[in-house]
Amino acid sequence: MASTTVTAGPGRSRRAALPYVLLLPGLLALCAGLGYPLVRQVVLSMQEYGLAQQFGRPPEWAGLGNYAEILTDGYLWTVVVRSVVFCLVCAGVTMAIGMGLALAMRLMSRPVRLLVQTGLLLAWAMPVLAALTIWQWLFDSRYGVVNWLLSHGGLGFEGHSWLLEPLSFFFVAAVVVVWMGVPFVAFTIYAGLTQLPGEIIEAAEVDGAGPRQRLRHVIVPMTRPVLLIVGLLQVIWDLRVFTQIYVLQKAGGVTRETNLLGTYIYRSGIGEGNFGVASAVAVFMLALTVALTWPYVARMLKDVDS
Repeated sequence: MASTTVTAGPGRSRRAALPYVLLLPGLLALCAGLGYPLVRQVVLSMQEYGLAQQFGRPPEWAGLGNYAEILTDGYLWTVVVRSVVFCLVCAGVTMAIGMGLALAMRLMSRPVRLLVQTGLLLAWAMPVLAALTIWQWLFDSRYGVVNWLLSHGGLGFEGHSWLLEPLSFFFVAAVVVVWMGVPFVAFTIYAGLTQLPGEIIEAAEVDGAGPRQRLRHVIVPMTRPVLLIVGLLQVIWDLRVFTQIYVLQKAGGVTRETNLLGTYIYRSGIGEGNFGVASAVAVFMLALTVALTWPYVARMLKDVDS
């Protein structure tokens, strides 16, 4: 029997290439929008660029001098450790609360679930500065509701200044960051839970699996792609948090004792006019973000290949 070989014609080749052609304009726009600022940031991090350069003086080439300066700065490493701990704590608490709300919404009646979702949506849509103003009033040392409740509960928090002490400052900042991040996590995980086959969960329940066993062996493994993506985004967002820390510092926090990487970069560049060093710290922060998020990316790639 003679064998026949089917060759792809010109029409089939054009159809195969069509998706890549359609993606090309968006890819070029993405490279132009993100590539140029990134390259400019790297170049600036290797220059001596201060206030004089803003008035026309040519920047001086520093090479790796800015990186050597920041890597030998003990205060920067304090800020790095502080930022990583704050990021991991906020991301972990946000994921836990968001996961709990998503699981609870599966068990709610429709009216109650709509009410909870409306509240989460309003909290998520609230402008950051408006939310921070409310939280500042809640934790105000004289008129704050939190101090009033704790004082009347016999805990002795009357007149306590939450923003003056670094530990309580970061507690307030973590509360605000978590409160603003929970709605996104809850909505995303709940959307993933709605796609789970009900038959598998019911079969596990019939086989005698309790709520914890169903969560550990059925729900979490089946929603792992969603959890990994949400966790990845939370780590990125919480590491580069800026507005919450900056506003709370202006409201009474001690700047040097409460700086995170975002505010450190801002004060080095805008505050001190040392844009070369600030750019070097920004590039270092990018490398740190990649290092922290790489386990999530590697896990996602492993799940895709398996």
